[in-house]
Amino acid sequence: MKAQNPTPDTNVKLQNRGQIGVVDVISALDRLDGKLAAREQKVADYVKANLMRISSMTIAELAAGAGVSTPTVVRFCRSLGSDGFREFKLRLAQNLAVSMQYFDTDPGDHPTGTETAVDDVLSAFHSAAAMLRHQLDHTQMEAAKHALSTARRTLAAGIGGGSSMMAMETANRLFRIGVPASFVNDSYQAQMQAATLGADDVLMVFSASGEVDAMIAATKIAKSYGATTIAITSPNSRLAQLAEIPITFAIPEHPDIFKPTAIRFSLLIVLDALALSVARERPELSSEYLRRVRASLTAYHGRTIPLPLGD
Repeated sequence: MKAQNPTPDTNVKLQNRGQIGVVDVISALDRLDGKLAAREQKVADYVKANLMRISSMTIAELAAGAGVSTPTVVRFCRSLGSDGFREFKLRLAQNLAVSMQYFDTDPGDHPTGTETAVDDVLSAFHSAAAMLRHQLDHTQMEAAKHALSTARRTLAAGIGGGSSMMAMETANRLFRIGVPASFVNDSYQAQMQAATLGADDVLMVFSASGEVDAMIAATKIAKSYGATTIAITSPNSRLAQLAEIPITFAIPEHPDIFKPTAIRFSLLIVLDALALSVARERPELSSEYLRRVRASLTAYHGRTIPLPLGD
């Protein structure tokens, strides 16, 4: 069925939808399928059929291939949230660069049993751990241990999946060994709380890329007030260059997109190693805090058998 020309109100809606399409052009093409003006739909159909060729085409070549005029191509690009053909090509190329590994996935390539899944996860963990072991700079690890051991207060920060989880786990690990710690995983809160730190405090930032603007800004703020800044992040990143104590490593991701990301294992190993070394640095204080935590839980639930601390 031939697409009908949209009303002016529909055009406005398409433009608004297109702003989302700027982020994911491929999804926008599917989402707007059948909702575009008839000639723009011809461009969309041609683009979907020739995704890998568009980046090397001129606007005239695309128009000729779709059987429309170049102004129609421009209108199509704007419907998808781009200012023009050049920006559309750039967005599409970026989108394809990160999307192809997901398009090429064949579910039949991997067994679906849980026993195999456990083996695969363990294999990924051991591989990440082995690579991490040879990359860590223990001068920086020792500096981080000393900073955490003497901190009046530690603020852990991270945004996104793994980094956010690690910020939360840092506070969970440190308070029970006597290190006053809190976490933040919101960009605005990170800026505000960083501004409350001082010379006796530590900001501990997690970022897999080291290029997250909010974490970089929070680190700058904390440094400006004299706080010690620790970054667990990627080598040569902006965050690594900014932090006073950079703990860096680069762990490649496995081509199997369904496996857990290797960086999660690496971040957790670094945190656990730091927490263990801090506890052993001051065993009397750490053991007393651990005893209090266990005693409070025993009084609460009445169980005295060995359990994970906090269960």
